[in-house]
Amino acid sequence: MSSSAITGVAHARRASVPVAVRSVVVGGRAPIVVQSMTNTDTADVVATARQVAELARAGSELVRITVNTPEAAAAVPRIRERLDMAGVGVPLIGDFHYNGHQLLEREPACAEALAKYRINPGNVGFGKKKDAQFAAIIETALRHAKPVRIGANWGSLDQSMVAALMDENHARAEPWDAARVGREALIRSALDSAARAEELGLPRERIILSCKVSGVQELIAVYRDLAARCDYALHLGLTEAGMGSKGIVASSAALAVLLQEGIGDTIRISLTPEPGEARTREVIVAQELLQTMGLRAFTPLVTACPGCGRTTSTLFQELAKTVQDHVRAKMPEWRLKYDGVENLTLAVMGCVVNGPGESKHADIGISLPGTGEAPAAPVFIDGSKAMTLRGENIAQEFVGIVEDYVARRYAPRLHD
Repeated sequence: MSSSAITGVAHARRASVPVAVRSVVVGGRAPIVVQSMTNTDTADVVATARQVAELARAGSELVRITVNTPEAAAAVPRIRERLDMAGVGVPLIGDFHYNGHQLLEREPACAEALAKYRINPGNVGFGKKKDAQFAAIIETALRHAKPVRIGANWGSLDQSMVAALMDENHARAEPWDAARVGREALIRSALDSAARAEELGLPRERIILSCKVSGVQELIAVYRDLAARCDYALHLGLTEAGMGSKGIVASSAALAVLLQEGIGDTIRISLTPEPGEARTREVIVAQELLQTMGLRAFTPLVTACPGCGRTTSTLFQELAKTVQDHVRAKMPEWRLKYDGVENLTLAVMGCVVNGPGESKHADIGISLPGTGEAPAAPVFIDGSKAMTLRGENIAQEFVGIVEDYVARRYAPRLHD
């Protein structure tokens, strides 16, 4: 299936109500948005601004920050100012739990600096205080003209709602199983809160919903049901996805199914970073998920063979990594200079079996010699053999060919 065909499918059930989050539009016919979240202490202005900038430069189009203490709330406008001075305009989302109503009221500069508020209906307040505290946040959003994400989470459901639904279920002639009751509690929590926000005056075009769980099949089931019952913009994410390959695979498995069905307007891959690993990995995974599905293009991706007994040399592996690292490093510069360069396709192949064919399908491809093959590497440009590389400097020469092609192929981007 072509990229355009896939994109058409994925747009079929997108939210009909677009939400503007500062300079970013979520929902409607807008592209699916990549977002991420810092893990710094928000009260540390320098560290938080640095990590926000790193995430933004990696491609995060929205960045969420924790606002959990008076010190964190007071730091938000200083973080925004620091980012603006550095030319980093990424919108900031404030993540509030338990005391958001107090922090927003006491720090109006924080309320203004944030582009969106995220509140959890399961812990926005408890008992008699819940409605008042929820209303206080919505009224602050109205006062500052901010959108709100109402984010229900499997791990922090309102237990009074769960108990009421269990009683309701017990009275059914054919009771649901526990998993279905749990899903209904999540969805009802989000939808009821959204309805209340609208009653308080918050327009539909300023509401985003999410219902996060940590299981793949549960997430798919929840969002299918949620999408069928509303037209709000939806944020997708598998909460507590995990570390490394497990987190990547689980998130991709769940989100790919939903995105292919046209469900979802903004996504986050919630990875637990490996010790010492950059936070930006979750952004790269989100981009690659959308790009490999043909939904968006962020950076040239390299097609490379996995290797086999015909490719005992590691040269093609090293070249594939060199090329992929090079284009990622160059994208911040290329994105500013060249229009459409993110659609460039590259291939690095390891032997004669599929090498020439795959190379011809890419804008630029190289087929390296396998075991027993002649020590020559034909390069294909726009489907035709252009040259043959030999010797010790194949990697540097091929990167140079890519650079020359980009400069020739893509029109300079016009700036205001």
